[in-house]
Amino acid sequence: MEERILLSLLEKNARREVRDLADILQESEENIMETMTQLEKEKVINGYHTVINWERANVDRVSALIEVSCQPERDYGYDRIASMIYSYSEVETMYLMSGKSEFIVMVEGKTMQEISNFVGAKLAVVEGVTGTNTNFVLKKYKTAGIILSDNEDDEDDRMVVMP
Repeated sequence: MEERILLSLLEKNARREVRDLADILQESEENIMETMTQLEKEKVINGYHTVINWERANVDRVSALIEVSCQPERDYGYDRIASMIYSYSEVETMYLMSGKSEFIVMVEGKTMQEISNFVGAKLAVVEGVTGTNTNFVLKKYKTAGIILSDNEDDEDDRMVVMP
């Protein structure tokens, strides 16, 4: 079986029925289930998530992307510092980056003040962290490949241009 194709199908829609996956991949349902179970055990599949437009759900949520600068540690590089940071429950996503900062940390909270408190009291004081730069998300247009449209009729309002 082409595991790559199975993974791609699940990434686009984790709610797809096993029977449908079996039809698409021309495999038995049992083979699909066994493969998915094995991929979960190997930590290739790490979870199944739903993309929610919290703005439409009328839930107050604030998101921030925090650039974190730090000094790598001998024998550990950035891994031990990263572990201290991503262990906080406020941290949704974290990446080691190239560029002016070592990490990008994505955080969600109820208010800007809550996120500010997290940065000042927890993140900035982590040993090895030399600086932070917090960027609050003002509006989400697209998340995980899904457009979070404000208008239900908003399919494509770009003007048609003829050559």
